[in-house]
Amino acid sequence: MQRAGKGRTPRRPKKPSNIEKDPVGVYCRIRPLGGEDEECCVEMISSSTIQLHAPDGLKANRNGEYKETQYCFKKVFGIKTTQIELFEDVAKTLIEDLIHCKNGLLFTYGVTGSGKTYTMTGSPGEGGLLPRSLDMLFNSIGPFQAKRFVFKPDEKNGIEVQNQLDALLERQKRDSQLSVPKTPSSRQRVDPEFADMINPDQACKFEGVDEDCCYSVFVSYIEIYNNYIYDLLEDAPFDPIRPKPPQSKILREDQNHNMYVAGCTEVEVKSTEEAFEVFWKGQKKRRIANTELNRESSRSHSVFTVKLAQAPLDADGDHILQDKSQVNVSQLCLVDLAGSERTNRTRAEGSRLREAGNINQSLMTLRTCMEVLRENQMCGTNRMVPYRDSKVTHLFKNYFDGEGKVRMVVCVNPKAEDYEETLLVMRFAEMTQEVEVARPVDRPICGLTPGRRQRNQAFKDELSRRLEERGGPVNGDPVQLNQLIESLPPLPPCELSDPSDDQTLPRLMEVLERRYRIRQKMTEQFNQTANNMKFTLQQFESQFSSKENVLHDQRSKLGEKDKVITNQRTEIERLEKKSKTLEYKIDILQKTTEMYEQDKRSLQQELESREQRLQKELAERRRMEQRMQGVVTDTKLKWERECERRVNAKQLELQNKLWVKDEKLKQLKAIVTENGGASGGPTEPPRKPERPSRERDRNVAQKSSASPTPLSTVPPVHPMHRRSHSAGGEKWVDHKPASNLDLDTVMQPIIPNAIKVSTPNEKALSKCHRYVLRHQELASDGEIETKLIKGNVFKTRGGGQAVEFTDIETLKQEGPTAPSRKRRSGSGEGPAQADDIENRPPVANISSSHGYQKRRRP
Repeated sequence: MQRAGKGRTPRRPKKPSNIEKDPVGVYCRIRPLGGEDEECCVEMISSSTIQLHAPDGLKANRNGEYKETQYCFKKVFGIKTTQIELFEDVAKTLIEDLIHCKNGLLFTYGVTGSGKTYTMTGSPGEGGLLPRSLDMLFNSIGPFQAKRFVFKPDEKNGIEVQNQLDALLERQKRDSQLSVPKTPSSRQRVDPEFADMINPDQACKFEGVDEDCCYSVFVSYIEIYNNYIYDLLEDAPFDPIRPKPPQSKILREDQNHNMYVAGCTEVEVKSTEEAFEVFWKGQKKRRIANTELNRESSRSHSVFTVKLAQAPLDADGDHILQDKSQVNVSQLCLVDLAGSERTNRTRAEGSRLREAGNINQSLMTLRTCMEVLRENQMCGTNRMVPYRDSKVTHLFKNYFDGEGKVRMVVCVNPKAEDYEETLLVMRFAEMTQEVEVARPVDRPICGLTPGRRQRNQAFKDELSRRLEERGGPVNGDPVQLNQLIESLPPLPPCELSDPSDDQTLPRLMEVLERRYRIRQKMTEQFNQTANNMKFTLQQFESQFSSKENVLHDQRSKLGEKDKVITNQRTEIERLEKKSKTLEYKIDILQKTTEMYEQDKRSLQQELESREQRLQKELAERRRMEQRMQGVVTDTKLKWERECERRVNAKQLELQNKLWVKDEKLKQLKAIVTENGGASGGPTEPPRKPERPSRERDRNVAQKSSASPTPLSTVPPVHPMHRRSHSAGGEKWVDHKPASNLDLDTVMQPIIPNAIKVSTPNEKALSKCHRYVLRHQELASDGEIETKLIKGNVFKTRGGGQAVEFTDIETLKQEGPTAPSRKRRSGSGEGPAQADDIENRPPVANISSSHGYQKRRRP
């Protein structure tokens, strides 16, 4: 089919914020234990509360006691609850809402083997929720059902109305198909008869059915297996040679934004027996398997949908209005969810393992949707609900968005082996009760006069009664004709004796004219009487309609009052449950507080004892520290004296070695000099070196500190002035920062014609041509190194002054015993050169004349 135009999906209109909401109705049903010797972990405390006991062997909590938890529901059904009691409390109101054009969703939830299928379907003699719902529906609308095929599904989740001729042709076609005998086939399971499911004494009926409408019921049955949807009522041709797997269905959205299964078979049923027969036909196709925990375990989620179509009668109360907009469709979904299970208990393998994984995944998605709905409602957030993650939640998302009532029956198996799974089910049920669903609104009422069917039926009954009294049709009644003829004037004799008779015809004409006038008068009287009767009937009808409207208003007000009372009662029950829960929590908190107080007192006592012990240890430590401090001081003084003695001895030893080397060098120098004098002339005899005196070493040792510190700097031997490269005829700016230290060395830069400044300024720079900066830094050996950074001063285009650095000089002071000094020796150097090396001054001045390049230190 081609679309007229491509466009966006129309958005669902926003619902008003003040719409009334009802919480999801959650009920709990406890199944009996399989044997008397089995351990029970569930206890029914009241009609709305159960308590879970941890079984023996389960890990205890930190107090050494087993944790007992209580959970509240709208109502709890014990092991002695009958199916009729469960139906009246859970599903009866859903059938009433279904007849009042309101949707409903009822599903069973629980672990595998907890009795979900029994609760929904039942057994012979104990029918479940599904057969009892069908029985109540047909008991209520039975007399007001339309003929078959008057309502017809349009394959787009809608219902259209056919005329009488098309419906008749459809019925004849169906009768001809049913008349063909089918090949008998052996049934694997015997179909239970509906008469055996429900006791006639337990039949229910709803009295508030609108008699001015015609009803028709359609049923469909699907299953969701491995997250795929299959139609259980589809009549697929069976091929024994090449059997084909069933075709899965897809979900679609109709024009009212409701989800439905496209291509699903919808069967029109006219009785409870026929509907249950259709259900059992699909039930035989449902996938079940034998597991370790359940002999007949459901491996899929089943959805049995009951769709009720109703349309008003016309003004005469005889035929259905041929207007599709006046057709109201409501549906009730009865869902039997597959049970959650753990593979380590069921020992599933292969396809069973895959089925269990898909079942648990769909149930987890349902739990996630409930959590997001609760968070959005309680916290005011607008998180997206992940309905599309599973086919189950995607199919029923309209119900959670406010398209009908939602009720859940939680089935519980009280045996101890299912305790952990039951605990998870209880938490999910407790969370689901906090989710609120918008209350469905009432459908608009047709504007026609109520009571049309009853008046039409009364008219037909009266007409048939009169026909029976008269024994024939009213128009052909001979008695009535004779009475009318007798009331008219008698006709004169009409025989003509001769042609000249001129009296007979005038008399006959006169009598006929009299009869004609009497007939006209009777017709006028009859029309007048009929008009008066019509006027009287119209008055009676208007009065009756006004009375009906007043009565309807009173009933609606009474219904509103009843709703208010019901809501108040529900609110009171909820508050009572909440009060009991809070009291229970307060008791638990009081016990916890007392336990914490006791722990606090014991911890305080322990803390005080530890503080006393700590004080004792601190006092003992202080005494030990004082004792050790005296020992350390004595040891320190002893080692300082020993180090001082060793340093003095080492200094004396090194000086002696140095004196011996000097003696050898001077002797070598004398020999070289003698050789030179013998060849060139007389020379001055060499001076005998003097041995360093012990007194000097003694004075140096007295001035040195007690600790083994480095030797003090020895003053230079030859106090000679060195002329700086900065001396010249130019004018200099001598920039000496205030942070520089005065080293009092002999070799200092002397710059004539210099302007000394601590901070350079434009005035000083404009008067000079050269610039020098004294910079001090700490060298790698720990001595202070002075650098003279020189440059040229020139004018800029803007009229300012700029400096271009061209040279760096380094001034450094070194001791005579510095380890970095190396003695040069070689065949080309004489003794005089060696003597100069040994006796040179410790201050070295190295200059660089190539811009920023820095010379290495010798």
